[in-house]
Amino acid sequence: MNSFGRFKSFLTHLDELRRRLIKVLLGFVVATLVCYNFVGQILPWLIKPAGHLIFTSPTEAFGAYMTLAAVMGFLISLPWTLYQVWGFVASALRPGEKKFIAIFGPLSFLFFILGVLFSYFIAIPLTYRFLMSFSSDSMQPMITVSHYMGFLANMLIAFGVTFELPLILAFLAKIGVATPEFLRQKRRHAIMIILIVAAIVTPPDVISQILLALPLMALYEVGIILVKMTYKHKTL
Repeated sequence: MNSFGRFKSFLTHLDELRRRLIKVLLGFVVATLVCYNFVGQILPWLIKPAGHLIFTSPTEAFGAYMTLAAVMGFLISLPWTLYQVWGFVASALRPGEKKFIAIFGPLSFLFFILGVLFSYFIAIPLTYRFLMSFSSDSMQPMITVSHYMGFLANMLIAFGVTFELPLILAFLAKIGVATPEFLRQKRRHAIMIILIVAAIVTPPDVISQILLALPLMALYEVGIILVKMTYKHKTL
């Protein structure tokens, strides 16, 4: 392919990316607007672990409502978002590789939800109790609703995204990018990257960082197993 052909192909993929991003954004906006109608019923249930929250500005409560609606909209529209993401990826794959999308598409949604559930039922309660343990007679917590919702949103999305690691590694193996030997050789580097990512995407406390880093390390090992299975299947 000459330079003009490569440039034309690049423009085609760029236009494909633009169209799919617009579809993702529209799906997210529609889902968020729909979910906003249910925030009032869900918010008391979510803030129950905190017991009592306050807001310190006229717009803060509305901002918390919108944050929760956006998180709910993101989760509701996630299947549509993943459909668009994998559809874009498929456009760059060879015909024999596109069949993998039918497997990795649904599994990516499942793994994201597993990360969200792990975060909500395990990581968030433990992290919140740890952070609140520093209160005393001279330091009483007065958590604002915006900070609490931001804490929830960051934890849920961070765990959901990072739980995709095994699938990403398995998909790279399917298309011939990763091998079990390569991943085993780079284990130390992966652990260092995992610790850095955990420190960046979680609140600045040791508990939440450990609660994200340890599952990620385990998921990396699961990813190696999946890559080994995938790699063997590919060479048959």
